[in-house]
Amino acid sequence: MTMQIQIQIRYFASLRESLGTGEAVTLDAPLTVGQLRDQLIARGEPYAGALARGRALRAALDQTMCAESAELTSGAEVAFFPPVTGG
Repeated sequence: MTMQIQIQIRYFASLRESLGTGEAVTLDAPLTVGQLRDQLIARGEPYAGALARGRALRAALDQTMCAESAELTSGAEVAFFPPVTGG
């Protein structure tokens, strides 16, 4: 039996302009941050362009930077954002 989890997704910087501030989604578990990104890309535009695999993006899980291999749990918050450059 597949377990479902509910997570909150947030988008920042240029992603926010394309996708909005974020959304709550219910997904089948187990699931990693990278698999979540792939599922969002599969929705088509504007997700496909904003989250495309060729784009350098960072992810945070519960406000901590994470690798795409990080596993999601129910109630988690995932944030996607472009790399930040300072100057």
